Amino acid sequence: MAATPIAVITGASSGIGAATARQLAASGYRVVLTARRKDRIEALAAEITEAGHQATAYALDVTDRAAVDEFATAFRSLAVLVNNAGGALGADPVATGDPQDWRQMYETNVIGTLNVTQALLPALTASGDGTVVILSSTAGLSTYEGGGGYVAAKHGEHVLAETLRLEIVGTPVRVIEVAPGMVRTEEFATTRFRGDKEKAAKVYAGVEAPLTADDVADTINWAVTRPSHVNIDLLVVRPRAQASNSKVHRTN
Repeated sequence: MAATPIAVITGASSGIGAATARQLAASGYRVVLTARRKDRIEALAAEITEAGHQATAYALDVTDRAAVDEFATAFRSLAVLVNNAGGALGADPVATGDPQDWRQMYETNVIGTLNVTQALLPALTASGDGTVVILSSTAGLSTYEGGGGYVAAKHGEHVLAETLRLEIVGTPVRVIEVAPGMVRTEEFATTRFRGDKEKAAKVYAGVEAPLTADDVADTINWAVTRPSHVNIDLLVVRPRAQASNSKVHRTN
């Protein structure tokens, strides 16, 4: 009997990461949930287990390379890695942006993805049919005012995905990039505006139906479960109301 394939999801404590964990578990993967907030991922692992699927939780900061390397020793073979950990801080123009915010966004979105991918690539390769998913953003494809630091980080993550795909072609590992546009989750905009819920709400004001975490998770699940010879290099997913990063239809 074949072993249940394992999928590691970073940033699984909320939003897209948590939704992706639920969907991959329902698709038959044993999901390993990582995030800094141990209580959140343990609760999610219990929820998924109670639903009849397989899940474990592992507290991890993806920017801590020693911790990531230690985590990776648990895997001889791995089917899927979903690099979801990341996020945005602030919406200041380049002229007044906080360099520490820029540094933190780069560390989390780019170096964190690099750390986990490097550490787990041997296990993904050993599986004979591995998949690396990098959750970037439409911010990694085009810019917008007030987004300089986040855009720079997501451009870095996008290029990481493109370069990795070139470098490992011919190995049994796919590299899939999913780039969401406007997604309304419980934390993304609130974190960006440092807890200011009023500012966060304005991001989505008048937009009839922003994407949800489940919408993006469904896209990730679909891409991962394609036949192994099919690689979804880059999938951009936006709500119908959003034509670009700077063109959004609002009803008020």
